[in-house]
Amino acid sequence: MRPGRWRRAGRWLVGRLLGAVFVLWAVATLIFFAIRLVPGDPAEAILGGPGSQASAEALDTVRRQYGLDQPLLVQYLAQLGRLATGDLGTSYSLRTDVGRLLLDQLPGTIGLALLALVVAWLLAIATAWWASLSGRVASAVSSGLEVVASAVPHFWLASLLILVLSTELGLLPPVSTGTPAGLVLPVVTLAIPVAGFLGQVTRDSLLDAAATPFALSARARGEGPSGLFVRHLLRHAALPGLALSGWAFGSLLSGAVVVESVFARPGLGRTLLGAVTLRDIPLVTGVALVSALAYVVVVALGDLAERAVDPRGRAA
Repeated sequence: MRPGRWRRAGRWLVGRLLGAVFVLWAVATLIFFAIRLVPGDPAEAILGGPGSQASAEALDTVRRQYGLDQPLLVQYLAQLGRLATGDLGTSYSLRTDVGRLLLDQLPGTIGLALLALVVAWLLAIATAWWASLSGRVASAVSSGLEVVASAVPHFWLASLLILVLSTELGLLPPVSTGTPAGLVLPVVTLAIPVAGFLGQVTRDSLLDAAATPFALSARARGEGPSGLFVRHLLRHAALPGLALSGWAFGSLLSGAVVVESVFARPGLGRTLLGAVTLRDIPLVTGVALVSALAYVVVVALGDLAERAVDPRGRAA
């Protein structure tokens, strides 16, 4: 690699690292103060919630033990210090190390989100290709389907798929069973709304690329529709979608909260829902930080993929 490219790569890497640190700090700060605004006593949550009927002495002991009797700014700085060393704390509700707990839950949710992203891309490319080959009517139908798909709520789509494919037809299990069949409905539920967004931008880019001089020249040389799409148009059509892949991955992670709960699938989303319900501050903070870090990494990978597809990006 030439020295100029090394310098550009170094600036890109430093910029990404600084951006990741800022995002993680912003998420930790937002979660810390947002949870404090929720009504209720964290000490009471640690002792099992309002139903525990903990004594005043027990509540005072817990507040001193967890530093909850300190001013809010002191608690905030202490938490930032712990997070800076990689210490995510101990879960109030599960009485276990948050870092170890998230390591157990992370692979399932990340795998689910990545698989859903792949399926969403396949659906988006397929509908864009069909629309480009079949004329204006097909393009209008495709556009309508993409708008509907992108607007469908996850919980409604999950309920519909369970009713049709599980209850009526008996083709797939209604809950995650740890088998490939049990993964189909959660993946499809997550993928369809994202495919709607990706399909809209991919189809528009594909139609624009199809009208460019290089596409007309390729047709004049006898290039067929399939060859034109694969060898000339797909790279240009995918660029806007690649730029949105990081956002799409973040959307899939947030959608996992609903999907994992509906399909009784273990993972970060289901863990987060339980942690919020129980006011488990360390666990909520840990899930949010891990999700933010995964989002930053995927955005960086999407940027790298975009630069690999479009050489003009590497020179910027």
